[in-house]
Amino acid sequence: MSSPVVFRRSAIRDRSQAGTPLGMRLDKGTAMSGNVDLYDNAYRNYDADVYRDIRVETYGEDLGQTSWVTTEESREIPATLGLTSTSYALEIGCGSGRYALQVAGIVGCRIVGLDTNGPGIHTANQLAAARNMSAQVRFENCDASKKLPFDDSTFDAVFSNDVLCHLPGRPAVFGELFRVLSRGGRILFSDALIIGGTVSHQEIATRSSIGYYLFSPPGENERILKQAGFLLVSVADTTENAALIAKRWRDARQKRKEALTAIEGEANFEGLQQFLSSVHALTSERRLLRYVYVAEKPGERVTSI
Repeated sequence: MSSPVVFRRSAIRDRSQAGTPLGMRLDKGTAMSGNVDLYDNAYRNYDADVYRDIRVETYGEDLGQTSWVTTEESREIPATLGLTSTSYALEIGCGSGRYALQVAGIVGCRIVGLDTNGPGIHTANQLAAARNMSAQVRFENCDASKKLPFDDSTFDAVFSNDVLCHLPGRPAVFGELFRVLSRGGRILFSDALIIGGTVSHQEIATRSSIGYYLFSPPGENERILKQAGFLLVSVADTTENAALIAKRWRDARQKRKEALTAIEGEANFEGLQQFLSSVHALTSERRLLRYVYVAEKPGERVTSI
């Protein structure tokens, strides 16, 4: 195996403008006092025109996204993982299931998607049934921070977009993913909470307002992957793209404030806007970084027949 390839994309240079994104300062008044709901509203109202329009305006394509993954990055994942029509893949944090269904439809592989969000799993299984793909793609409510309900070496690939930062006990999580992955299989995941600079406790509170989060120092994911037995293939810095998506997402929501407030309530709408402003500020200034990791389980890949 060759040494890891590390890609670095250029940072946003204008820090004076990045410090006050979207007309909002992230000062002492912006820390959130309670939890803000993102996922329940997004998945429960998946079919609502206002949420569909926001996804299209944010990403350029509607895949049911609630992450920092660009459409271009999404399109690269199947090839990076080496997926074929005989592959069996696992997605951690499937959300509405739309992306897994698209990958399965294009590649022809089988996929299992896991998530703890009830509305997301319900929507995902409805979409699979509507497309007559329930035998090929299935979605289960499962806490991926616990022991996974699969035999050793079940899957040819594992992918997870901006989800592992929500799971406690990362060494154990990587250990389980290593266990269920077959020899020669690849894992791809992104982490948007790599510490790149100083972050105040108010900013951490705002950035963490939508749920449980783990913030990691540079090199920690690489260390834990190696500890679990993986060989690191590549690390890509996609921080600039995350900043761009956060800005687009917030702007798209702001244009539809009246409709969203009617669904989410005033406090939740404003809380999510502050959350997205926080993501934009911290990533634009590269005080929080987003990396995409690809690693491999040692051994020769066994081709399914």
